[in-house]
Amino acid sequence: MHIQIDPLGGIAGDMFAAAVLDAWPDREAALIEALVGSGLGEIFGFAVARIDHADHALTGSRFEVKETKHGHSHQYPHEREHSHDAQSEGHHHSHHHDHRHSHHRYREIRDRLRQADLEANTKDRALDILSRLAVAESNVHGIRIEEVAFHEVGAFDSVADIVSAAWLIEHLNAIWSCAALPIGSGRVQSAHGLLPIPAPATVELLKGMPVVQDTRLGERITPTGAAIVAHLAPDFSPLPAPMRLLRSGIGFGSATLPGMSNILRLLAFAPLDENEGEARSQGHERIAVHEFELDDQSGEAIALALERLRAIEGVLDVSCHPMQGKKGRISIHIRLLSRLDALEDALAGCFEQTTTLGVRWHEVNRRILARTPGEVDVADRSIRIKKAIRPGGISTVKAEIDDLAAAPGGHAGREALRREVEGKG
Repeated sequence: MHIQIDPLGGIAGDMFAAAVLDAWPDREAALIEALVGSGLGEIFGFAVARIDHADHALTGSRFEVKETKHGHSHQYPHEREHSHDAQSEGHHHSHHHDHRHSHHRYREIRDRLRQADLEANTKDRALDILSRLAVAESNVHGIRIEEVAFHEVGAFDSVADIVSAAWLIEHLNAIWSCAALPIGSGRVQSAHGLLPIPAPATVELLKGMPVVQDTRLGERITPTGAAIVAHLAPDFSPLPAPMRLLRSGIGFGSATLPGMSNILRLLAFAPLDENEGEARSQGHERIAVHEFELDDQSGEAIALALERLRAIEGVLDVSCHPMQGKKGRISIHIRLLSRLDALEDALAGCFEQTTTLGVRWHEVNRRILARTPGEVDVADRSIRIKKAIRPGGISTVKAEIDDLAAAPGGHAGREALRREVEGKG
């Protein structure tokens, strides 16, 4: 999957998370579960949620981070990190907490993340984003990285943004591209004094990236947003070839911009074969095969899991069979077929509905016969059928077994009804 970042209003940590969850709202529950399980929400005192949002023109999502505890001293009230205010003079950079707050030091936040109960890859991504922020602050303020005490990352909401972004990036497993980044203009008030926009740390993080200067005042790219883009290392070139658009997501910032929506938009694409249209008309298509084994889940639980997997949009078939696994254990082999545009949803479902720790998947070719649904009226009832055209132009008919189930006379009665239906079809 290929995801393109369209930073119309700009990018901040909360806007990024909101846009992803707007495109994939089914990921919200798993994200919240991961944050709660990590212990970071308890340590830093936050809870997150995706909320529907609309402005004068568009609908999308906001990523809301709520403070759940207040057990430390503040010199100033909480504000969202770099709140994307369109006004330059009244814009407040959230360098506002007391430096004595232990969560403000990079090394202490880093150690908390290292100790968190997170997946290794998610943890590595969060630490990389955090490190990029610390290095940028170290460079612009001329202090050792271990001594960096910058308030954006010290705030509970920014820690939530960073870890949420890391988790979402890891679970999307996508190739990323990005349009030129709007840098904004004006000045921003911070604990370091009045700073130009973009803020020095943001400039440090944006070095080497294509940017654009439009006519709107205000901070458009926050340090956290810039660090996320730097971590992704996206391609800033146009899409390399025609692609199939799968879905989109819109994440709103916390303030308004005059004359335009303050949004970050994501567009998700899948590769498009050059001859896809012709191939599909001939019954050829590419699908994904997912496979894994289970040896520690009960039969009842597996049956429920397979039912849930079959209900995922884009899943074509789910089957299972017994096998002998490692250490001579009796295991269940699960095989799932899905459309390519449902690959990520199917993978997520495998991990959510079963105890497996890994799923193998690959693409295969599939050819299906042209088929036409229909109905045949027999014995005062309507039986659904499928007609298929086989090579050589031969037509075959198959009755829907669910409609045959009510036939009297057991198996013999069902078979008699089937032959009559298929003979008339």
